[in-house]
Amino acid sequence: MKSAYKITGGKPIKGTIRCLGAKNFATKAMVAALLTREKSVLTNVPDIGDIDLTLEMLTAIGVKVEYDKKKNSLLIDPSEIKTSKVPCPDSGSNRIPILLLSPLLHRFGKAEVPVLGGCNIGKRNVDFHIEAIRKFGGVIRCDESGYTAYAKKGLKSTHITLPYPSVGATETCLFLSVLAKGTTVIENTALEPEIIALITMLRSMGAIIFTSPGRTIKVEGISKLQGTKTKISGDRIEGASWACLACASDGEIIVEGIIPETLGNFLSYYQKIGGGFELIDEEKMKFYRKSKLSSTNIETDVYPGFSTDWQQPFAILLTQAEGTSKIHETVYEQRFGYLEALNKLGANTTLSTNCLGNKCRFEGQSFKHSAIIKGPTLLNAQGVLEIPDLRAGLAYLIAAAIAKGTTTLKGIEMLERGYGNLPNRLRNILKIEKVTI
Repeated sequence: MKSAYKITGGKPIKGTIRCLGAKNFATKAMVAALLTREKSVLTNVPDIGDIDLTLEMLTAIGVKVEYDKKKNSLLIDPSEIKTSKVPCPDSGSNRIPILLLSPLLHRFGKAEVPVLGGCNIGKRNVDFHIEAIRKFGGVIRCDESGYTAYAKKGLKSTHITLPYPSVGATETCLFLSVLAKGTTVIENTALEPEIIALITMLRSMGAIIFTSPGRTIKVEGISKLQGTKTKISGDRIEGASWACLACASDGEIIVEGIIPETLGNFLSYYQKIGGGFELIDEEKMKFYRKSKLSSTNIETDVYPGFSTDWQQPFAILLTQAEGTSKIHETVYEQRFGYLEALNKLGANTTLSTNCLGNKCRFEGQSFKHSAIIKGPTLLNAQGVLEIPDLRAGLAYLIAAAIAKGTTTLKGIEMLERGYGNLPNRLRNILKIEKVTI
């Protein structure tokens, strides 16, 4: 028997919801806390599966933690880490193990982590991480059980240009460089808000990091970092998702705990197709449908472009727009698998291997990385949907909320990795319950 969500939709969604702290920063901040032997405190920590999974790995190597879920506060004490070998977690895996290599290399001169998990949305270039470790003077080998790295003489500074502005690879380079001897230059880095937040946290720990107008980061390595206290900012991916739910259902949702600046180009496209929003205060926004929805063309890209994690909820919104819309996915090559289930609800979408926009690195390959969405279409519940990955899972929830009838979502463990127990959070605005099937 497994848990599932039962959702009855078809009505405008109105009410207030608070965003959790950003998953994509919180878990990385937990890794950053291991770069010192002093205690660090993280606040506004989201109560989600990925936090629990990361805590499992940290406690397994001897990190002491105190997690107050009522206050969303997490104390991390890495002073007595016992081992540089991270066991495979009992509850699965996420993308954190590869990032743990860096702080453990600094501490022990060696590190061993299990193979990676996470969502099956296309290739995630672990080779960027591996090459970075080698550039900093480390030695690394890979086998079926995981990754083992050595840096017996310590890590040294380097000049590295990332093949692609990968968020994860940028994080690895930051973790490696802050305690490496000398000055490191990292080019073609990611600049997502979560990266900037991580840099701010590292600076508060004593790291000397310089950013430039381009995608270049310079780091002057130091011998020791200190503990810190850092607040996890609201999740911009979740905030945009609730905005799409408000507009798609022709409702009105007040989203709390979100910094408007982090929504960037999402707001521009949202307004362009007919969505409306109001700034209530520095961390509160109201979203609604301002006018009849119209089609548009979107191309996902690294920040400050349209986030790849925004395209799934936005695709649901575009099913309610007049005309033909196109989404060109340039970040992950297999991110549209969720559309097949959406079509069963009544959507009209097709996929293409062509670049329906600017030519990208997937051109000429067999990946169906462009989507065509025709609307508006009336969505109707069709029984059970199986969640394929984290972000698509929330898109399914939005689709179920605007579809007439009752939909059951299976595989909610994947969804709860990033969004926690949604029935508790949405009970005042949506007819949703957690059931066993």
